[in-house]
Amino acid sequence: MDHNTFIELDQLKAKLDAHRPLDAGLVARLRENLVLDWTYNSNAIEGNTLTLQETRVVLEGVTIGGKNIREHLEAINHRDAIVYVESWVQKEEPFTEHAIRNLHHLVLKGIDEANAGRYRTVNVKIGGAKHVPPECLNVPSLMAEFVEWHNALAMTMHAIERAARVHVDFVGIHPFVDGNGRTSRLLMNLELMKAGFPPVVIPVERRLEYYQTLDCAHTTHDYQPFIRFVCECVKASFEPYLFALGIKA
Repeated sequence: MDHNTFIELDQLKAKLDAHRPLDAGLVARLRENLVLDWTYNSNAIEGNTLTLQETRVVLEGVTIGGKNIREHLEAINHRDAIVYVESWVQKEEPFTEHAIRNLHHLVLKGIDEANAGRYRTVNVKIGGAKHVPPECLNVPSLMAEFVEWHNALAMTMHAIERAARVHVDFVGIHPFVDGNGRTSRLLMNLELMKAGFPPVVIPVERRLEYYQTLDCAHTTHDYQPFIRFVCECVKASFEPYLFALGIKA
């Protein structure tokens, strides 16, 4: 990875940090837009058909005619999962399997209670991907190793590299029957937020590139294309803040 990219993004972060604490009203507006964009795009990547505006209305408590209950719950649950991640960051709680399972439970709450927060007990394949997730019998030990790696080696990496690798390795294990993609993007943003970076939104329009770079990392162990992809998303995540503050990137 070109470390100049990390330096550039660290400089953007420094520009934003220089204006902290930000106005409370501005923070609230930016957060509201972020929660909407993040929820819409993350769910759309997984096939949810709610539009951006429909997602906004659902988050305001309105039911959309012609849309099934699962799609409504996916939007509401994702917002609740973001709140959980924010609390995780604010309280500086440790990175544990228990917390990951709690996060996943929120993602699938009311949708698939039998599997919410529970590791899979069946083998799975990912449609369109070359990577085949490990056998279900290996999931508990792999998740224990994943958390141990995070709490030791990963903490020595640049936050953006760590965030990208957390995403890749978690979704590579595919520990749950469903909801792995949403959970992996939440965990990626957990790492960014802990380090003071804005959360990223992976646009549904870039879904193909996103999947291709993920599959590359899983099948060749070359993380660099995915890390570069995440860096581009991190750069874009600064734009609403810098625009609102009148700062040139």
